[in-house]
Amino acid sequence: MMFRRVFFSLSLIAVFAVPSFGQSLKADKEKSKIDFVGKKTDGKHAGGFKDFKSELNIDLESHDKSSITVEITTESLWADDEKLASHLKNPDFFDVKKYPKIKFESTKIEVNENKATLTGKMTMLDKTVEVKILTTNELSDTSLKVVAEFKIDRTKWGMNYGKGKVDDEVELKVVLFFSR
Repeated sequence: MMFRRVFFSLSLIAVFAVPSFGQSLKADKEKSKIDFVGKKTDGKHAGGFKDFKSELNIDLESHDKSSITVEITTESLWADDEKLASHLKNPDFFDVKKYPKIKFESTKIEVNENKATLTGKMTMLDKTVEVKILTTNELSDTSLKVVAEFKIDRTKWGMNYGKGKVDDEVELKVVLFFSR
């Protein structure tokens, strides 16, 4: 019995005391979320995506060797209004049948204490645009939480429906939770 406890304790230490370089972490879907707010002349609507995955290759010793990818399944889009969700899935906006994925791939990560700037390529509607995303990060011995609140201009990807009535900028809030 004592041997099992010691073995279990050593196993936990081995898992969480992995060197800080070269860790590959996958986001916990239950604790992570991707939400957006779109605004128009007479109000706003909240929505988001339920199905996505993210992988973080982290090197705490040399951040320039770190990278992050996020891949979103567009069919998982939800909105605070069912009719709007259906409209957002059609060719006027996300065209989910033709473009089933949105992808972000970092090209550079700059870290300053608990903040980071992610520069990367976001591909949506078969167009790739460089974006910069500021994040706030909470790192512990067992987890990393990355929070980003930023705006994108939907027209850069050719999403022009409702121009003048629907704001070009869309607010996003992304929370990614990684267990270490």
